[in-house]
Amino acid sequence: MSRPVFPGSPFFLGFDEIERLVEFASRSSAEAFPPLNIEQFPDGTIRITIAVAGFAPENLSVTVCDRELTVRGERKPAGEGKTYLHKGIAARSFTRSFALASSLEIVSAALGNGLLRINLRQVRRNPEVVHIPITVE
Repeated sequence: MSRPVFPGSPFFLGFDEIERLVEFASRSSAEAFPPLNIEQFPDGTIRITIAVAGFAPENLSVTVCDRELTVRGERKPAGEGKTYLHKGIAARSFTRSFALASSLEIVSAALGNGLLRINLRQVRRNPEVVHIPITVE
């Protein structure tokens, strides 16, 4: 039995990861907390800014594994016995994930004024020609 090929051509080899990325995008699009901005600058750098008011650096983690950038915030619930007249500041933990192209690398992450800024840059790789030796069997 032949295996279905992406996207309808047998000449696309090794693109199985595209299906994983499409699934990732549909799963991530429903996330809305915490709010964030994604900016691209003229020099090609990208900045992700996440509103993390109330989170200290020790409550946040930024990791990259298998080209997936994950930002986590862990907060313990506010102390018992407090009485709020209005509670509009979210105090819940979160996880936000981003699929990264292989040409992106993390430059820095900084926390200031309740905003976590993650800077990324494009790494330009020069295409190279690799000659494959042909052996006789």
